[in-house]
Amino acid sequence: MSGYRFTVLDVAAEPYAVAPQLTARLRIEETTGRRIHAIALRCQVRIEPQRRRYDEGEEDGLRGLFGERSRWGDTLKPFLWMQANTTVQGFTGHTETDLALPCTYDLDVIGTRYLHALGAGDAPLDFLFSGTIFTRGGSGFEVEQVPWACEARYAMPVAVWREMIASYFPNSGWLRVGSDVLADLAAFRARHDLISWDETMQRLLSAADRPAP
Repeated sequence: MSGYRFTVLDVAAEPYAVAPQLTARLRIEETTGRRIHAIALRCQVRIEPQRRRYDEGEEDGLRGLFGERSRWGDTLKPFLWMQANTTVQGFTGHTETDLALPCTYDLDVIGTRYLHALGAGDAPLDFLFSGTIFTRGGSGFEVEQVPWACEARYAMPVAVWREMIASYFPNSGWLRVGSDVLADLAAFRARHDLISWDETMQRLLSAADRPAP
């Protein structure tokens, strides 16, 4: 049985990072009483969409990811959101440390599309830990691997993610398009003397919604 226990205490929006970032506060326990010199910690963060309920509005937003609700029994599966790493300083017994979770507002990324579609509630996360543990033994430093069974679940409030996105992209979003599409959009904007990309998109959406003659 593993002598290590990992707990996610909190996930918070990081207001002063260079790029969008959440910060997870971890508690790490070593239960045998050995002195830990350091841990080179790696972490895969997965989203487990099958662990929450969805209202009708969220269902519409998730259709592009998981299909119609009738298919969700087969399509609502865990998926990788991101990978992160940190170095944990030495401790005996237990310690707490921060794990930076770099994020993006690129809607081509499945995790961003999923979180963008949620209205409220929690996003069910699963942290899978791995890495290298350096301990102090009788003959010097010893090395072992973080046990494969070390993981921790955390229900992250969707509001935390929205707070982070709002701080880096206030009242705006980010959408990547191909260079040919961008050139066509720029030409359309110029032909119609439109003053902003928002106005350009609104004009195109209005034309698309107009009934065919």
